[in-house]
Amino acid sequence: MGSSFCDLARHFGALPPSTVASLTSIAEARGRAEVFRHQSPTGLATLRKVALIQSTEASNAIENIHAPRARIEALVAEKTTPENRSEQEIAGYRDVLALIHANRADIPFQPRYVEQLHGTLHRYVGDRDAGHWKKLDNEVEEERPDGTKVVRFKPVSASLTAQAMQDLHTEFQRALDAGTYAPLLLCAAYVLDFTVIHPFRDGNGRMSRLITLWLLYIIGHDVGRYISLEKLIDASRETYYEALRRSTEGWHEAEHDLAPWTEYFLGILLAAYKDFENRAGTLGGRGSKRALIVKFIDSLLSDEFTVAAIRENAPGVSDGWISQVLGELKQDGIIESLGTGRSARWKRLRRQT
Repeated sequence: MGSSFCDLARHFGALPPSTVASLTSIAEARGRAEVFRHQSPTGLATLRKVALIQSTEASNAIENIHAPRARIEALVAEKTTPENRSEQEIAGYRDVLALIHANRADIPFQPRYVEQLHGTLHRYVGDRDAGHWKKLDNEVEEERPDGTKVVRFKPVSASLTAQAMQDLHTEFQRALDAGTYAPLLLCAAYVLDFTVIHPFRDGNGRMSRLITLWLLYIIGHDVGRYISLEKLIDASRETYYEALRRSTEGWHEAEHDLAPWTEYFLGILLAAYKDFENRAGTLGGRGSKRALIVKFIDSLLSDEFTVAAIRENAPGVSDGWISQVLGELKQDGIIESLGTGRSARWKRLRRQT
């Protein structure tokens, strides 16, 4: 059985310049984010709310679990109860996300807690296997556009899963304590190995993304509290799967190449920090929700947009507030309406920045 931690020197002993540059950029971005959080804490509550909704929606969407945006917002706010299987899955993800955000680095990073969080993920579904390692072997398949399915990779067998997870945690902690390699590189290695082990019958993809957030908290990166990492992954889904495919080849023989996945992993984190800086710059105090709407309209490549597009990029902002802001911008001559009703389009006449 392979493992990325069997020979970390092979993977991380001689880093390419691009990886070194990414690690440096992330460290610098982390420092700037720390300064902002201490100097201008107001408005961050809006970013946290947006990230919760986007993370819950995007991570489930990657697994083809969907619900209307209004239902997702109500579920995340715990203003309603799940009405079907998809909503049960979404509510479970919400609960695990809330636990990780609330406890951050305080949950012991041990296999039994991974199992517990998996149980929470499926708490509304009534799955008997929830919270337990898989009992039967599984395969990871990919459905092609023509409907045919191909095996993407072969996970670790069920009989070896418990030991594989224990070894993974032991090796990760040992490497982290040793301090030889950058913690972010070790996190990328853990997530890749977790993905190949595929320790649960169901929910492995969502668990890998939740664990990513958990690991980042452990090593001192909390940008996932304000920016949805899952939404960034969903937006780059093809690249995500391609990076996993390239780095899982040869894993069982310990001949795999971690570089493609590591590059993607660091790229997502760097994108999150850049997104944080862009959004945080508009959230210095009062009017944070208005600033989200204005920022979105200013950032559009096309001059035309819809209310639905605003909802997508400013979740948690009510339709009434969106209408009010659009009315103010129209009165100021910044936008004009191209029709009436919920599906009406709008046109930007000029940017504000």
